[in-house]
Amino acid sequence: MPDTPQLLAFVMAGLLLNLTPGVDVFYVVSNALRQGVRAGIVAGLGIAAGCMVHTLAAALGISALIAASATAFTVLKWVGAAYLLWMGWGMLRSRGSLDAEAFAGGALAPAQALPLRVVFGRGFLTNVLNPKVALFFLAFLPQFIAPGTAHPAWVFLALGLLFNVNGLLVSAGWALAAAVIARRLRAGGPSTPPAAARGLLWVERAAGLLILVFGLKLALTEAPTGR
Repeated sequence: MPDTPQLLAFVMAGLLLNLTPGVDVFYVVSNALRQGVRAGIVAGLGIAAGCMVHTLAAALGISALIAASATAFTVLKWVGAAYLLWMGWGMLRSRGSLDAEAFAGGALAPAQALPLRVVFGRGFLTNVLNPKVALFFLAFLPQFIAPGTAHPAWVFLALGLLFNVNGLLVSAGWALAAAVIARRLRAGGPSTPPAAARGLLWVERAAGLLILVFGLKLALTEAPTGR
């Protein structure tokens, strides 16, 4: 394992990277706004599970194979981009999940809420279908593994687990903050201004637009060269 200063540097770098707004953050926040802190945390768990798949793949050398194969990278890239575009378009067209009636009751009606397994699954797929995440782990984690380290694959997995635990804590923080904001806007019950409900609906739509942008950005990503 890295020594203490290296490990602290790794933790700090990981926290900063996880705090950076991106598709994961917007997915967590949109679910927490819509369904509360539990849904936001479940979204974060799905994201972390997808990241662990990439961590395991990188440790076993699969990510290196994807990075070296333009065909494999391109196929995974287009599947991931299509999924992000589909999810973002669905959020952009959202009409009923954050309406005034939901605010008046303080929660979503069961028919409006997504099952938590769906929230988890979508978070998982947004990561596991993104080859940029695979390349990130392949490039980032080895920097903290000293040359000649015994059992580097196990060290790689341990660092990946630590990174994902940090990411899950950050996701929980985003989920809690979003849920608190939504709860305060709902606190007025039936007297809550319709503008507040519409405001959160537009937040969800804005998150969908950003996820669409991330999907387009992924679609335009070139395969790694020079390998």
